[in-house]
Amino acid sequence: MSQDLKKLLGEVIEMHRAELCKMADLIYDFAEKSAEEYKSMELLTDYLQNEGFTVERGIALDTAFRATWDNCRASVDDEGKNTAPVLGILVEYDALEDIGHACGHHMQGPAGIGAAIAIKDVMKDYPFKLVIYGTPAEETLGGKIIMLDAGYMKELDLALMSHGSPNTSVDEKCMALENFVVTFHGVKSHAAISPDEGRSALDAALLSFHAIEMLREHVKDDTRMHYTIRNAGGPPNVVPDLTVAEYTLRSYSTSYLNTVVERFYNILKGAALMTDTTYDIQRDLPFKSKIVCHSVNDLLMKNAAYEKAPSIAAPRKKTGSTDFGNVLYEIPGSCIRIAFTKPDAQPHSQEYLEAGKTDKAHDAICYAAKIMADTFCDVITTPGLLTQIKEEFYAAKQKE
Repeated sequence: MSQDLKKLLGEVIEMHRAELCKMADLIYDFAEKSAEEYKSMELLTDYLQNEGFTVERGIALDTAFRATWDNCRASVDDEGKNTAPVLGILVEYDALEDIGHACGHHMQGPAGIGAAIAIKDVMKDYPFKLVIYGTPAEETLGGKIIMLDAGYMKELDLALMSHGSPNTSVDEKCMALENFVVTFHGVKSHAAISPDEGRSALDAALLSFHAIEMLREHVKDDTRMHYTIRNAGGPPNVVPDLTVAEYTLRSYSTSYLNTVVERFYNILKGAALMTDTTYDIQRDLPFKSKIVCHSVNDLLMKNAAYEKAPSIAAPRKKTGSTDFGNVLYEIPGSCIRIAFTKPDAQPHSQEYLEAGKTDKAHDAICYAAKIMADTFCDVITTPGLLTQIKEEFYAAKQKE
Protein backbone atom coordinates (compact mmCIF):
# COMPACT_ATOMS: atom_id res chain seq x y z
CA MET A 1 0.00 0.00 0.00
CA SER A 2 2.81 2.42 0.89
CA GLN A 3 4.36 2.11 -2.58
CA ASP A 4 0.99 2.77 -4.21
CA LEU A 5 0.53 5.88 -2.09
CA LYS A 6 4.02 7.11 -2.94
CA LYS A 7 3.31 6.64 -6.63
CA LEU A 8 0.20 8.80 -6.24
CA LEU A 9 2.13 11.40 -4.24
CA GLY A 10 4.67 11.66 -7.05
CA GLU A 11 1.94 12.01 -9.65
CA VAL A 12 0.37 14.94 -7.78
CA ILE A 13 3.73 16.68 -7.49
CA GLU A 14 4.40 16.21 -11.22
CA MET A 15 0.98 17.70 -11.97
CA HIS A 16 2.10 20.88 -10.15
CA ARG A 17 5.68 20.80 -11.47
CA ALA A 18 5.38 23.72 -13.91
CA GLU A 19 3.74 25.97 -11.28
CA LEU A 20 6.29 25.04 -8.58
CA CYS A 21 9.23 25.73 -10.88
CA LYS A 22 7.73 29.04 -12.03
CA MET A 23 7.31 30.03 -8.37
CA ALA A 24 10.96 29.21 -7.65
CA ASP A 25 12.13 31.25 -10.64
CA LEU A 26 10.08 34.24 -9.49
CA ILE A 27 11.51 34.05 -5.96
CA TYR A 28 14.98 33.79 -7.51
CA ASP A 29 14.31 36.99 -9.46
CA PHE A 30 12.86 38.79 -6.41
CA ALA A 31 16.17 38.13 -4.59
CA GLU A 32 14.80 39.66 -1.40
CA LYS A 33 17.20 40.05 1.54
CA SER A 34 16.60 38.70 5.02
CA ALA A 35 13.48 40.09 6.71
CA GLU A 36 12.51 41.86 3.47
CA GLU A 37 10.98 38.85 1.67
CA TYR A 38 7.52 40.39 1.25
CA LYS A 39 6.88 39.40 -2.37
CA SER A 40 8.22 35.89 -1.83
CA MET A 41 6.03 35.40 1.23
CA GLU A 42 2.93 36.66 -0.59
CA LEU A 43 3.60 34.40 -3.57
CA LEU A 44 3.93 31.28 -1.39
CA THR A 45 1.01 32.06 0.91
CA ASP A 46 -1.35 33.02 -1.92
CA TYR A 47 -0.67 29.66 -3.55
CA LEU A 48 -1.25 27.77 -0.30
CA GLN A 49 -4.45 29.70 0.36
CA ASN A 50 -5.74 28.89 -3.12
CA GLU A 51 -5.03 25.21 -2.34
CA GLY A 52 -7.27 25.37 0.73
CA PHE A 53 -4.68 25.85 3.48
CA THR A 54 -5.45 28.18 6.38
CA VAL A 55 -2.78 30.89 6.28
CA GLU A 56 -1.49 33.24 8.98
CA ARG A 57 0.95 35.93 7.81
CA GLY A 58 3.34 38.10 9.80
CA ILE A 59 3.82 35.72 12.74
CA ALA A 60 6.79 36.72 14.96
CA LEU A 61 8.37 38.41 11.91
CA ASP A 62 6.65 40.45 9.19
CA THR A 63 7.66 38.01 6.45
CA ALA A 64 7.03 34.77 8.37
CA PHE A 65 3.92 32.65 7.90
CA ARG A 66 2.10 29.54 9.10
CA ALA A 67 -0.17 27.52 6.79
CA THR A 68 -2.16 24.54 8.07
CA TRP A 69 -4.19 21.66 6.70
CA ASP A 70 -6.09 19.85 9.43
CA ASN A 71 -7.10 16.28 8.64
CA CYS A 72 -7.13 15.10 12.27
CA ARG A 73 -10.82 14.22 12.37
CA ALA A 74 -11.78 12.22 15.50
CA SER A 75 -8.37 10.78 16.32
CA VAL A 76 -8.62 10.88 20.11
CA ASP A 77 -7.18 8.58 22.78
CA ASP A 78 -8.83 7.44 26.03
CA GLU A 79 -7.68 10.61 27.79
CA GLY A 80 -9.27 12.87 25.20
CA LYS A 81 -5.98 13.86 23.54
CA ASN A 82 -5.73 14.06 19.77
CA THR A 83 -3.29 11.39 18.62
CA ALA A 84 -2.97 12.43 14.98
CA PRO A 85 0.61 13.42 14.08
CA VAL A 86 1.40 17.10 13.58
CA LEU A 87 3.84 17.19 10.67
CA GLY A 88 5.84 20.28 9.78
CA ILE A 89 7.62 21.53 6.67
CA LEU A 90 9.91 24.52 7.13
CA VAL A 91 10.87 26.72 4.17
CA GLU A 92 13.29 29.60 3.71
CA TYR A 93 13.19 32.24 0.96
CA ASP A 94 15.78 34.91 1.83
CA ALA A 95 18.52 35.82 -0.62
CA LEU A 96 22.06 36.96 0.12
CA GLU A 97 22.87 40.64 0.02
CA ASP A 98 24.61 41.76 -3.20
CA ILE A 99 24.74 38.29 -4.81
CA GLY A 100 21.11 37.05 -4.64
CA HIS A 101 19.93 33.44 -4.36
CA ALA A 102 23.36 31.84 -4.14
CA CYS A 103 22.27 29.40 -1.43
CA GLY A 104 19.25 27.86 -3.14
CA HIS A 105 16.61 29.16 -0.73
CA HIS A 106 14.31 30.03 -3.65
CA MET A 107 13.69 26.29 -4.18
CA GLN A 108 12.58 25.49 -0.64
CA GLY A 109 9.12 27.08 -0.64
CA PRO A 110 7.96 25.43 -3.87
CA ALA A 111 9.41 22.07 -2.76
CA GLY A 112 7.62 22.29 0.59
CA ILE A 113 4.36 23.32 -1.06
CA GLY A 114 4.63 20.44 -3.52
CA ALA A 115 5.02 17.95 -0.67
CA ALA A 116 2.18 19.53 1.32
CA ILE A 117 -0.30 19.50 -1.57
CA ALA A 118 0.52 15.87 -2.35
CA ILE A 119 -0.01 14.77 1.27
CA LYS A 120 -3.26 16.77 1.45
CA ASP A 121 -4.66 15.27 -1.75
CA VAL A 122 -3.48 11.66 -1.40
CA MET A 123 -3.60 10.91 2.34
CA LYS A 124 -7.22 11.88 2.93
CA ASP A 125 -8.08 8.60 4.62
CA TYR A 126 -5.49 9.10 7.39
CA PRO A 127 -5.61 11.50 10.36
CA PHE A 128 -2.86 14.11 10.46
CA LYS A 129 -2.26 17.84 10.73
CA LEU A 130 0.14 19.44 8.28
CA VAL A 131 1.84 22.77 9.04
CA ILE A 132 4.03 24.71 6.62
CA TYR A 133 6.15 27.37 8.30
CA GLY A 134 7.69 30.18 6.29
CA THR A 135 10.90 31.00 8.14
CA PRO A 136 12.61 34.18 6.89
CA ALA A 137 16.00 35.70 7.60
CA GLU A 138 17.98 32.47 8.01
CA GLU A 139 21.10 34.14 6.64
CA THR A 140 21.17 36.97 9.20
CA LEU A 141 18.73 37.15 12.11
CA GLY A 142 18.10 33.44 12.59
CA GLY A 143 14.36 33.77 11.96
CA LYS A 144 13.53 30.31 13.27
CA ILE A 145 15.02 31.22 16.66
CA ILE A 146 12.79 34.29 16.88
CA MET A 147 9.78 32.21 15.89
CA LEU A 148 10.60 29.50 18.44
CA ASP A 149 10.94 32.12 21.16
CA ALA A 150 7.46 33.36 20.22
CA GLY A 151 6.08 29.84 20.71
CA TYR A 152 5.81 28.68 17.11
CA MET A 153 6.84 25.24 15.76
CA LYS A 154 6.76 23.63 19.20
CA GLU A 155 3.48 21.87 18.36
CA LEU A 156 5.19 19.80 15.67
CA ASP A 157 5.88 16.10 16.13
CA LEU A 158 8.28 16.01 13.19
CA ALA A 159 9.93 18.79 11.16
CA LEU A 160 11.41 18.44 7.67
CA MET A 161 13.26 20.82 5.40
CA SER A 162 14.97 20.66 2.01
CA HIS A 163 18.02 22.43 0.63
CA GLY A 164 19.91 22.55 -2.64
CA SER A 165 23.36 20.95 -2.52
CA PRO A 166 26.16 19.46 -4.63
CA ASN A 167 25.02 15.98 -3.51
CA THR A 168 21.84 14.34 -2.26
CA SER A 169 22.41 13.63 1.41
CA VAL A 170 21.44 14.42 4.99
CA ASP A 171 23.37 16.06 7.82
CA GLU A 172 24.34 14.72 11.20
CA LYS A 173 25.90 17.31 13.50
CA CYS A 174 25.72 21.09 13.17
CA MET A 175 27.52 23.65 15.29
CA ALA A 176 26.04 25.58 18.17
CA LEU A 177 27.08 29.22 17.93
CA GLU A 178 27.21 32.18 20.28
CA ASN A 179 28.15 35.66 19.02
CA PHE A 180 29.06 38.65 21.17
CA VAL A 181 29.83 42.30 20.44
CA VAL A 182 31.73 43.73 23.40
CA THR A 183 32.35 47.45 23.90
CA PHE A 184 35.20 48.24 26.28
CA HIS A 185 35.20 51.65 27.98
CA GLY A 186 38.40 53.27 29.24
CA VAL A 187 39.74 56.78 29.85
CA LYS A 188 41.16 58.89 27.01
CA SER A 189 44.48 60.70 27.44
CA HIS A 190 47.49 61.84 25.43
CA ALA A 191 49.70 58.82 24.93
CA ALA A 192 52.97 60.84 25.17
CA ILE A 193 52.21 63.59 27.68
CA SER A 194 49.85 61.91 30.15
CA PRO A 195 49.61 58.18 29.50
CA ASP A 196 49.35 57.54 33.26
CA GLU A 197 45.96 59.23 33.25
CA GLY A 198 44.61 56.95 30.52
CA ARG A 199 42.97 53.55 30.74
CA SER A 200 43.17 51.73 27.43
CA ALA A 201 40.01 50.07 26.14
CA LEU A 202 42.14 48.58 23.36
CA ASP A 203 44.44 46.90 25.88
CA ALA A 204 41.41 45.22 27.42
CA ALA A 205 40.35 43.84 24.04
CA LEU A 206 43.87 42.65 23.23
CA LEU A 207 44.18 40.92 26.60
CA SER A 208 40.86 39.14 25.96
CA PHE A 209 42.19 37.94 22.60
CA HIS A 210 45.36 36.63 24.22
CA ALA A 211 43.34 34.85 26.89
CA ILE A 212 41.22 33.15 24.22
CA GLU A 213 44.44 31.88 22.62
CA MET A 214 45.44 30.44 26.01
CA LEU A 215 41.98 28.89 26.37
CA ARG A 216 42.31 26.99 23.06
CA GLU A 217 44.59 24.44 24.74
CA HIS A 218 41.96 23.67 27.36
CA VAL A 219 38.77 23.12 25.36
CA LYS A 220 37.53 20.15 23.35
CA ASP A 221 38.88 19.68 19.85
CA ASP A 222 35.66 20.61 18.08
CA THR A 223 35.45 24.02 19.80
CA ARG A 224 35.97 27.04 17.55
CA MET A 225 36.68 30.59 18.78
CA HIS A 226 37.01 33.62 16.51
CA TYR A 227 37.44 37.32 17.21
CA THR A 228 38.01 40.65 15.49
CA ILE A 229 38.23 44.36 16.28
CA ARG A 230 35.39 46.45 14.90
CA ASN A 231 36.64 49.75 16.28
CA ALA A 232 40.15 50.13 17.72
CA GLY A 233 39.46 53.50 19.24
CA GLY A 234 41.51 56.05 17.35
CA PRO A 235 45.07 57.17 16.48
CA PRO A 236 48.17 55.77 18.20
CA ASN A 237 49.00 59.00 20.06
CA VAL A 238 45.77 58.83 22.08
CA VAL A 239 44.98 56.24 24.74
CA PRO A 240 41.67 54.86 23.40
CA ASP A 241 38.66 55.21 25.67
CA LEU A 242 36.49 52.96 23.52
CA THR A 243 37.15 49.73 21.62
CA VAL A 244 34.56 47.45 20.06
CA ALA A 245 35.40 43.76 19.60
CA GLU A 246 33.35 40.87 18.23
CA TYR A 247 33.67 37.23 19.27
CA THR A 248 32.14 34.01 17.92
CA LEU A 249 32.23 30.75 19.89
CA ARG A 250 31.17 27.38 18.43
CA SER A 251 30.85 23.73 19.39
CA TYR A 252 28.98 20.67 18.15
CA SER A 253 27.41 20.40 21.61
CA THR A 254 25.08 23.11 22.90
CA SER A 255 25.59 22.09 26.52
CA TYR A 256 29.39 22.14 26.17
CA LEU A 257 29.29 25.51 24.43
CA ASN A 258 27.42 26.89 27.45
CA THR A 259 30.44 26.03 29.62
CA VAL A 260 32.79 27.74 27.16
CA VAL A 261 30.61 30.86 27.25
CA GLU A 262 30.94 31.01 31.05
CA ARG A 263 34.72 30.85 30.71
CA PHE A 264 34.56 33.57 28.06
CA TYR A 265 32.66 35.80 30.49
CA ASN A 266 35.46 35.30 33.01
CA ILE A 267 37.99 36.34 30.36
CA LEU A 268 36.11 39.61 29.82
CA LYS A 269 35.98 40.26 33.56
CA GLY A 270 39.69 39.58 33.89
CA ALA A 271 40.65 41.77 30.93
CA ALA A 272 38.63 44.66 32.33
CA LEU A 273 40.04 44.18 35.82
CA MET A 274 43.64 44.16 34.57
CA THR A 275 43.16 47.38 32.60
CA ASP A 276 40.85 49.21 35.00
CA THR A 277 38.18 49.45 32.29
CA THR A 278 34.53 48.49 31.98
CA TYR A 279 32.56 46.81 29.21
CA ASP A 280 29.09 46.23 27.76
CA ILE A 281 28.02 43.00 26.04
CA GLN A 282 25.59 42.61 23.15
CA ARG A 283 24.73 38.91 22.89
CA ASP A 284 23.11 37.73 19.66
CA LEU A 285 20.51 34.99 19.50
CA PRO A 286 22.21 31.65 20.24
CA PHE A 287 22.29 29.00 17.51
CA LYS A 288 21.97 25.50 18.98
CA SER A 289 23.42 22.21 17.79
CA LYS A 290 20.71 19.89 16.54
CA ILE A 291 19.89 16.53 18.08
CA VAL A 292 20.69 13.95 15.42
CA CYS A 293 17.76 11.62 14.70
CA HIS A 294 19.25 8.81 12.63
CA SER A 295 15.93 7.09 11.96
CA VAL A 296 14.61 10.24 10.24
CA ASN A 297 17.82 10.55 8.23
CA ASP A 298 17.48 6.90 7.21
CA LEU A 299 13.87 7.41 6.10
CA LEU A 300 14.81 10.40 3.96
CA MET A 301 17.70 8.58 2.31
CA LYS A 302 15.60 5.46 1.73
CA ASN A 303 13.05 7.61 -0.06
CA ALA A 304 15.78 9.46 -1.97
CA ALA A 305 16.89 6.09 -3.32
CA TYR A 306 13.27 5.14 -4.08
CA GLU A 307 12.82 8.35 -6.09
CA LYS A 308 16.20 7.83 -7.82
CA ALA A 309 17.47 11.22 -6.71
CA PRO A 310 20.77 12.30 -8.30
CA SER A 311 24.26 12.04 -6.76
CA ILE A 312 23.30 10.23 -3.56
CA ALA A 313 26.11 10.53 -1.01
CA ALA A 314 26.89 9.56 2.57
CA PRO A 315 25.61 11.83 5.37
CA ARG A 316 27.59 14.98 6.09
CA LYS A 317 29.07 14.24 9.50
CA LYS A 318 29.65 17.85 10.55
CA THR A 319 28.34 21.14 9.21
CA GLY A 320 28.33 24.80 10.21
CA SER A 321 25.68 26.69 12.16
CA THR A 322 22.00 27.08 11.23
CA ASP A 323 18.85 28.25 12.97
CA PHE A 324 17.27 24.92 11.97
CA GLY A 325 19.55 23.48 14.65
CA ASN A 326 17.44 25.28 17.26
CA VAL A 327 14.31 23.63 15.88
CA LEU A 328 15.95 20.20 15.88
CA TYR A 329 17.10 20.75 19.45
CA GLU A 330 13.40 20.79 20.41
CA ILE A 331 11.73 18.58 17.78
CA PRO A 332 12.84 15.50 15.85
CA GLY A 333 13.45 16.03 12.14
CA SER A 334 16.01 16.52 9.42
CA CYS A 335 16.85 18.30 6.16
CA ILE A 336 17.15 16.50 2.83
CA ARG A 337 19.79 18.06 0.60
CA ILE A 338 19.24 17.61 -3.13
CA ALA A 339 21.96 17.73 -5.79
CA PHE A 340 21.48 20.54 -8.31
CA THR A 341 24.94 22.03 -8.86
CA LYS A 342 28.54 21.00 -9.52
CA PRO A 343 29.96 18.41 -7.08
CA ASP A 344 32.60 20.81 -5.75
CA ALA A 345 30.40 23.91 -5.56
CA GLN A 346 30.03 25.68 -2.24
CA PRO A 347 27.01 27.60 -0.89
CA HIS A 348 27.08 31.39 -1.31
CA SER A 349 29.04 31.01 -4.54
CA GLN A 350 28.67 32.03 -8.17
CA GLU A 351 28.21 28.34 -9.04
CA TYR A 352 25.13 28.12 -6.83
CA LEU A 353 23.76 31.33 -8.33
CA GLU A 354 24.26 30.17 -11.90
CA ALA A 355 22.54 26.83 -11.19
CA GLY A 356 19.49 28.42 -9.57
CA LYS A 357 17.14 28.39 -12.59
CA THR A 358 18.50 25.38 -14.46
CA ASP A 359 16.69 22.13 -15.25
CA LYS A 360 18.67 20.51 -12.43
CA ALA A 361 17.31 23.08 -9.99
CA HIS A 362 13.77 22.43 -11.20
CA ASP A 363 14.33 18.68 -10.86
CA ALA A 364 15.69 19.22 -7.34
CA ILE A 365 12.45 20.96 -6.33
CA CYS A 366 10.39 17.94 -7.36
CA TYR A 367 12.82 15.41 -5.87
CA ALA A 368 12.73 17.27 -2.55
CA ALA A 369 8.92 17.44 -2.61
CA LYS A 370 8.61 13.72 -3.35
CA ILE A 371 11.14 12.65 -0.72
CA MET A 372 9.51 14.74 2.02
CA ALA A 373 6.03 13.56 1.01
CA ASP A 374 7.19 9.92 0.95
CA THR A 375 8.73 10.28 4.40
CA PHE A 376 5.53 11.73 5.86
CA CYS A 377 3.64 8.89 4.16
CA ASP A 378 5.86 6.37 5.99
CA VAL A 379 5.22 8.11 9.31
CA ILE A 380 1.46 8.36 8.77
CA THR A 381 0.97 4.77 7.62
CA THR A 382 3.44 2.88 9.84
CA PRO A 383 2.07 2.21 13.35
CA GLY A 384 4.55 3.11 16.08
CA LEU A 385 7.10 4.73 13.76
CA LEU A 386 6.61 8.26 15.08
CA THR A 387 6.79 6.99 18.66
CA GLN A 388 10.07 5.25 17.84
CA ILE A 389 11.45 8.45 16.29
CA LYS A 390 10.48 10.54 19.32
CA GLU A 391 11.95 8.02 21.76
CA GLU A 392 15.24 8.06 19.85
CA PHE A 393 15.22 11.86 19.84
CA TYR A 394 14.66 12.28 23.57
CA ALA A 395 17.22 9.62 24.42
CA ALA A 396 19.79 11.41 22.27
CA LYS A 397 18.94 14.77 23.82
CA GLN A 398 19.55 13.42 27.32
CA LYS A 399 23.09 12.48 26.25
CA GLU A 400 23.82 15.84 24.59
